[in-house]
Amino acid sequence: MWFDLGVAVSLVLVLEGLLPTLSPGYFRQLMVSVAQMDDRAIRVSGLISMILGAMLLYWLRH
Repeated sequence: MWFDLGVAVSLVLVLEGLLPTLSPGYFRQLMVSVAQMDDRAIRVSGLISMILGAMLLYWLRH
C-alpha cells in the first residue's frame, strides 16, 4: 500500500512539473488567472478534479 501511494505521489509531481517546464510563460499566466478566481470556482474545479480522478482510478483498478 505504501509503495502504491509513493508511486501515485511521484506521478502527480511529474505531471504537475510538465507545464512549468514546457511553457513557463503560459504557466505564469494560468497561475495569475487562478489567483483571480473566487473561492467557489476553485472549490468546484477541485471537486470535479477529485471526482474524475477517483472515477479514473476505479476504472483502471477494476
